[in-house]
Amino acid sequence: MIKKLFLGLVLTGSLGMSNVIAQQGLDNNQADFGEFMNRKGTYTRTASGKPSENYWQNSANYQIEVTLNEEEHVLAGKVTIDYINNSPEELDFVWLQLEQNRFTEDSRGTLTTPIQGNRYNGDTDGGYEISAIQAKVGKKGNVSSKYLISDTRMQVWFDEPIPAKGGTATISMNFSFKVPQKGMDRMGRLEVEDGWIYAFAQWYPKVAVFDDIEGWNVEPYLGAGEFYLEYGDFDYKVTVPYDHIVVGSGKLMNPKEVLSSELMDRYEKAQNSDETVYLVSPEEIQNTELTRPKQEGMITWHFQIQNSRDIAFATSKTFIWDAAKINLPSGKTILAQSVYPKESDGEEAWSRSTEYSKASIEHYSEMWYEFPYDAATNVAADIGGMEYPGLNFCRYTSKGEGLWGVTDHEFGHNWFPMIVGNNERRYAWMDEGFNTFINHYSTLAFNDGEYPSTLNQTRRYNNYFLNENREGIDTYPDVANTSNLGMVAYMKPAIGLIMLREYVLGAERFDNAFRSYIETWAYKHPQPTDFFNHMENVAGENLSWFWQGWFYGNGNIDLGLNAVVPYAGNYVAVINNKGDIPMPVLLEIEFEDGSKERQMLPVEIWQRGDTWNHLIKTTKKVKSVVIDPDKVLPDINLGNDSWPQPIYED
Repeated sequence: MIKKLFLGLVLTGSLGMSNVIAQQGLDNNQADFGEFMNRKGTYTRTASGKPSENYWQNSANYQIEVTLNEEEHVLAGKVTIDYINNSPEELDFVWLQLEQNRFTEDSRGTLTTPIQGNRYNGDTDGGYEISAIQAKVGKKGNVSSKYLISDTRMQVWFDEPIPAKGGTATISMNFSFKVPQKGMDRMGRLEVEDGWIYAFAQWYPKVAVFDDIEGWNVEPYLGAGEFYLEYGDFDYKVTVPYDHIVVGSGKLMNPKEVLSSELMDRYEKAQNSDETVYLVSPEEIQNTELTRPKQEGMITWHFQIQNSRDIAFATSKTFIWDAAKINLPSGKTILAQSVYPKESDGEEAWSRSTEYSKASIEHYSEMWYEFPYDAATNVAADIGGMEYPGLNFCRYTSKGEGLWGVTDHEFGHNWFPMIVGNNERRYAWMDEGFNTFINHYSTLAFNDGEYPSTLNQTRRYNNYFLNENREGIDTYPDVANTSNLGMVAYMKPAIGLIMLREYVLGAERFDNAFRSYIETWAYKHPQPTDFFNHMENVAGENLSWFWQGWFYGNGNIDLGLNAVVPYAGNYVAVINNKGDIPMPVLLEIEFEDGSKERQMLPVEIWQRGDTWNHLIKTTKKVKSVVIDPDKVLPDINLGNDSWPQPIYED
């Protein structure tokens, strides 16, 4: 017996064309097309998605000196923060983030971690020791030592308010903490055969953001929610045992003081080489006479980075160190470098890390916006993958496709959120999702597709879209179910941007808008509405239906092709929208002579109903019609997007 798997309308015989036309609904679908949220301009942000002439943003510059006690696994030092209040109001106090306080038994993060644990488990015997707090306004203000610490936040008070519109203040303090071995998959220490690898992140007290949307952003550091930070300049010095190598965000300012003459020659050679150069080879890890300028005591490494929102560094005596030149579109060259232990060595593993790093940075700089920092550093550590300005921590056991993927992803974060400084604590999709999107094209470009992109087939994620426990993109990361976070923050928003680029807008319109968004909001703090407004204004398209359906809804796409019937010497395709999200309809029509043509129907066909009759004007005989022939859309029903519909024998 022949059985149709999906029964369409058989529009022949007694069912005339008038009945087909009558199927077109007259329901008003304006709920799908209306403005779903207030996206009007404000005093500080324009309706076109740009900072207005009244936009303001505070900043903080840091001077930090720390010393590592390797025997006790303790980092101790001093931080001085110069804070600039560009806001229109006086500030009686500032809030700081003390993220090392997450590693205590009674922290909110510890107490909200499930008993069975999750990715964000961390040690609980750490936390800051804070002393010698001094805070004053201007250069001659009275010194205040008044402060309050609450979990991962610290409130510092002044004897007088910081003036509005350019007032300055200085805050300084001593701090120390035990370096966690398990640092929530973001930082910590790893013991390998030759010693310890220290990965330092969230390691210094830093100012929270005071913005025009919420005032002080003081969400605690719990786990999944990452960071929201002000921009500024950093000058930091790290004192370590003489046999350590230190790599950090920004530029190494004193290479001649910390490198031997031989290592200095190799360092300069790498800066001019497109091929990877060993600074410290696997055989030279313990050969300090060759690679270090001194043979005892401690040594200080000095780094600087400008207009950055954070810094991180790594230090170890176990590092293999290699590097190569990165070529930027402006003609400037910078350094790609990798440090890793012998456990990570090998051509199938970390020996290709610098090659991956160089390719990643060069691609993003050419396609989207030029990389702004002096070095791009990949560090092997016991961390799945974590990003900081100009420096990554990636799993030391990663190899091949996995190492490319994590390296490329973490370097992609230099664009989102390091250059475009969105609020990761609330809108993880604006950094993880956007980054996953640009990773797709970087992977396609690397060695002409040496490794496959996980987003080549969007329908592979349909199991999630059909799961009744799925959550929307707008779910805050610390609220989302951990099992859903990969889709909520990474894959679903990335798929949304792929649909916009490859299906809705086209590459040229999308790229113009996306590049403009990056340039417009570089080193600033965009909100979701700024992104939506800017994309619409530059691309020239009202996309409210898309933002509402995909980014702020939890429904699915299901376009169907009911039938194709002859009509007045032509053909009519009967199409319906069975899903929750309206979409344009791309038809590929194949004729009996083997020729094909494509026709795109605009999304507005769904403004007055969920059924549409499209006239295919042709003198040829139609053999087949398919919706979304390139399978860009994650359409949840694979069986109703083609005609004739498939038939199967029992």
